[in-house]
Amino acid sequence: MIKVAKTAGFCFGVSRAVNIVEKLLENGKKVTTLGPIIHNPQMVDSLAARGVKIADAPEQAEKDATLVIRSHGVSLEVMHRIGECQLEYQDATCPFVRKIHKIVAEHSSNGELILIAGDKNHPEVQGITGHIKGEFHVFSDCHELEIILKNILKKNNKPVCMVAQTTFDTKEWKNSSKMLQKLCTNGKIFDTICSATSDRQSEAEMLAKESDVMLVIGGRQSSNTNKLYRICKSCCEETYLIESVSELPLEAVRKAGRIGVTAGASTPASIIKEVLATMSEEIKNVEESKTENFEELLEESFKNYNTNGRVRGIVVSITPTEVRVDVGRKQTGIVPLSELSSDPNAKTEDLVKEGDELDLIIMKTNDQEGTILLSKRLVDAQKGWDEIAEAYENKTVVHGVVTDVIKGGVLALTNGIKVFIPASQATATRGESLEGLLKKEVDFRIIETTGRNNRRRAVGSIRSVLDDERKQKEEAFWAEAEVGKVYSGTVKSLTSYGAFVDIGGIDGMVHISELSWKRIKHPSEIVNVGDQVEVYIKALDQEKGKISLGYKKAEDNPWEILRNQYPVGTVCEVEIVGLTQFGAFAKIIDGIDGLIHVSQISEERVEKPEDVLSVGQKVTVKITAIDFDKKRISLSIKAAAEGEESEAEAAEEAE
Repeated sequence: MIKVAKTAGFCFGVSRAVNIVEKLLENGKKVTTLGPIIHNPQMVDSLAARGVKIADAPEQAEKDATLVIRSHGVSLEVMHRIGECQLEYQDATCPFVRKIHKIVAEHSSNGELILIAGDKNHPEVQGITGHIKGEFHVFSDCHELEIILKNILKKNNKPVCMVAQTTFDTKEWKNSSKMLQKLCTNGKIFDTICSATSDRQSEAEMLAKESDVMLVIGGRQSSNTNKLYRICKSCCEETYLIESVSELPLEAVRKAGRIGVTAGASTPASIIKEVLATMSEEIKNVEESKTENFEELLEESFKNYNTNGRVRGIVVSITPTEVRVDVGRKQTGIVPLSELSSDPNAKTEDLVKEGDELDLIIMKTNDQEGTILLSKRLVDAQKGWDEIAEAYENKTVVHGVVTDVIKGGVLALTNGIKVFIPASQATATRGESLEGLLKKEVDFRIIETTGRNNRRRAVGSIRSVLDDERKQKEEAFWAEAEVGKVYSGTVKSLTSYGAFVDIGGIDGMVHISELSWKRIKHPSEIVNVGDQVEVYIKALDQEKGKISLGYKKAEDNPWEILRNQYPVGTVCEVEIVGLTQFGAFAKIIDGIDGLIHVSQISEERVEKPEDVLSVGQKVTVKITAIDFDKKRISLSIKAAAEGEESEAEAAEEAE
């Protein structure tokens, strides 16, 4: 049995870097990478065959080529040299690595001493050190860290900041963190190991413990691949590190009962598939030799044409309702449309053509009429079920089409098998309508198989795949997210206290106070579900997974509009919006009210404001004072009237 780790193969950062190179090539660009784009000789050779060149330094790059900075990142000094060479470049630095650059740059600028857990000769670590503005030390394990810390504590009392290479061993990191906390109480620890690396290492360890033979596929120059090998080797004595199928230990594979497979972050899927295919073929050959040509004996027994026997037929004619086949005997083979495919919408002419060879199962023989009733659907179902069982065992993703919406969920057809997907597993969140899935292509995992023979049943989960996709999007988001960054998003839902916005696979919340500068009672006054909105990050809390978003813009701040357009002394028309014993409140512009004190309503004495004014009434006032700190504005009808009288008197004198 072969079991493949879910996390095997390209990580997010490597996949992103390779995609950047691929896209440049597709657009007809000449490409030079600053060092090998990934630690995989086969992929590097493949790209070289397509014209991609490798430069060890910016000065070696061709002037008319686009220079690609690989996912490991580079130092500030290298970036400066790229600028001096006036090279066109694309930065494929992994977002997780770029985050480390920001951390060490900020904390070293504050006078903190930087500690880096990693390989000092690795290009990622060399890039990180190139963003540090002061003292730093690199250590590979707890023993080295202990020596460094004791020397540091003897020399000075500088605050310490510790980060890790993204592919650093997770167990070694935990031990190192405990040591720093013990010896240096003021130390700041940033766990910068990529979550994909952590998952990959823990899964590899578990897989190795339950395997007879463990294969680690990847380049020998790859740091994370070598760590995987060491982890697996400690749990499974027969662990092999191979770069390609040519290094596959065939003898060990033939003898093994359980084979585990994982791969480094720089290992292309094509190499993994090639290794798996070769192993499967070897195992199949071994099984065939053990069963002494069992398949041939089985086929011979089927020639008796007993019910459930298997035969091969050649299509001789096609009608809308059935297909007739030649099975090599006097009887005519008939395959009804219903037994040709499980798809109720399929047509015979779309499924087969004359001359096609079909594997069929005998359902019924009629010697009097000289016919044999055959089924291709059952053969497909058997093959499909084998694939379902394998997918369940390996937790691989299955592709299918939703054919029915039924009580409690949906049915998805894959390889001739209908898989039941419960409503709770059919959508990303509970309560979503299932009707939108009908006739749609979906990816899902098999989470349960039950029964035997004709009573077999499979249960799937679309949500499992969606959760994985969401997790990848969340990791990508948190790697690049920062306060102030602007996103285009979609309003997903509204509550009394705000609006939730999807900003690319992850939701953030715009509080009701951030939707508008004026007071609103409900978010629906400003936005609706489905609206496309532009938002920006106000605050982040990765530990709690909370993202606070802003929507209202500074230029729309009514107090800024007031400052620019309504200075003290401005005479304007306002609307009375409220009355009190001491005066009246009037709206100057949306979101800003001013107070007309009772003494400023008229030249004559006013006992009660409501005796002279009413809500909704328009009056002319003069702005007599503005306190921007306390958000208070004083208005005067009397001063506005005096101004009008003065203007009138001046006009008379002029005449």
